Amino acid sequence: MKYLSLRLPSLWALVGALALAAAPAMAQEFRVGFVSLDRILREAGAAKTAQAKLEQEFSRREKELNDLGASLKTQSERYEREAPTLSESQRQQRQKALIDQDREFQRKRREIQEDMTSRKNEELQQVLERANRVVRQVAEQEKYDLILQEAVYINPKHDITEKVIKALNNAR
Repeated sequence: MKYLSLRLPSLWALVGALALAAAPAMAQEFRVGFVSLDRILREAGAAKTAQAKLEQEFSRREKELNDLGASLKTQSERYEREAPTLSESQRQQRQKALIDQDREFQRKRREIQEDMTSRKNEELQQVLERANRVVRQVAEQEKYDLILQEAVYINPKHDITEKVIKALNNAR
């Protein structure tokens, strides 16, 4: 019994010492931040610049495609009006020409869409890389331990998106 009573106070002393040693570590704040990638891609100047660059880059091709589509529609309407008065061979010839023009229109539309998607991905990748560098800088400067990009719910006080957008806009 005497052996147990001697061990018990020393055990409590050990527990107390460990608690005191752990107190500073527990007192350190774990900082979590959140950044909205969608909002950055909508509001950041770099994203807006990339979007304007893409619109300018593809505006001529889109206009040509729209003109081609309007021409195809006009020719198709003209064919519909004139078809009853055409001979069978003329009707077949005009139908074939319209089908060929429609195929060409669809091909060009797919080609432009694929090119636009590819270029958009390239531009967005550059914006994302810059945004991620800025997020890291803000996290390091403000001593965040963790930055999330997606969450089901986030308290607005943890949202650093505005700081990132401002830093991204100033980093030009």
